[in-house]
Amino acid sequence: MINLIAKKIGMSHIYKESGEIVPFTMVKLYDNCVLSLDITKDKEFDHIVIGFDKVAGNKKISKPIAGVFLKKNLPLHKKIYGCRVEKNSIHKVGDVITIDSLIKEGDLVNVSGVSTGKGFAGVMKRHNFSGLEASHGVSVSHRSHGSTGQRQDPGKVFKGKKMAGHMGVDKITVKNLEVLIINKEDNTICIKGSIPGTDGNNIVIKIANR
Repeated sequence: MINLIAKKIGMSHIYKESGEIVPFTMVKLYDNCVLSLDITKDKEFDHIVIGFDKVAGNKKISKPIAGVFLKKNLPLHKKIYGCRVEKNSIHKVGDVITIDSLIKEGDLVNVSGVSTGKGFAGVMKRHNFSGLEASHGVSVSHRSHGSTGQRQDPGKVFKGKKMAGHMGVDKITVKNLEVLIINKEDNTICIKGSIPGTDGNNIVIKIANR
């Protein structure tokens, strides 16, 4: 199934008749324009390239990217994204993929995005360590991680050891989120729950496998 590119707007909530609060994230879909459809040797999938974030002029984008669109007489878009699509796809070069053609209310989707950056974080924030004791001889090391290595054998710190370091800015996929509301006029979707990334970030939406 083809992927759609959207922009995260923010979170809100609605009330059900029973009084239950349902949180949701609102996202706005770009004009996903099909740039090319490449037939591959794979028996199940082909490769499709989509342009998104439409612009009026070519001053805000580089000449190489603008040349790709101008060569095919297509509207200019800031960014390009490629993904797999099933064989014998109905999409053609120049088509703009709309919401109602792929997603309906009640469908389950997988959302991928880049998580919010937290900077350099300690082990208590990054890995949920409990830290050392508050007293009994512990001095200026209350939030440290303690010992990191072993004795003379093996005499090294293994890769992947949980330590302080850069936190966030990771690609995260949240699966099986329900589509609550679809607004065709504004090209927006309300997805139940939270999705990774800060407001204004680009995300990738894919129909979940049932």
